[in-house]
Amino acid sequence: MGEARRFGRYFEDFEIGDVYKHWPGKTITEYDDHLFCMITMNHHPLHTDAHYAETSTQFKRNVVVGNLVYSLALGMSVPDVSGKAIGNLEVESLQHKAPMFHGDTLYAETSVLDKKESSSKPDRGVVTVETRGYNQDGVEVLYFRRKVLVPKRGSAEEQPGRPEPKDER
Repeated sequence: MGEARRFGRYFEDFEIGDVYKHWPGKTITEYDDHLFCMITMNHHPLHTDAHYAETSTQFKRNVVVGNLVYSLALGMSVPDVSGKAIGNLEVESLQHKAPMFHGDTLYAETSVLDKKESSSKPDRGVVTVETRGYNQDGVEVLYFRRKVLVPKRGSAEEQPGRPEPKDER
């Protein structure tokens, strides 16, 4: 029989000082940026109007909207950090450190800063992590710190909701 692949971590799996290097990276295309801008109704021409960016900004080209960069880095961290999460409790800090441009590739890594058992529910705990995003040149473009509520081992199914295939042989 096949074994379930780990997705996320239980509270006991987090060790202060651990660093998870998320893989793979994501090259952000013009399409990705424009679609995200339209979905979120961020119509600033810095992100969507090449002529405006070229003639009226310091960068002389479109800048990828920061919330897309944040969303991608957060998503990259899910298999390593919050895949078993009961909930994301808060984002304590979010810093956009440098711009990303169409065609740049985002990479991310997360460090475990702290972990505390819940004082009200013994089946879970709070893990504090920081995630750094950087581009293909190693330049840090993003930093955020968050608290994640995660279950303890044995209190949650490994792959909840996954049906078993019917044997129709």
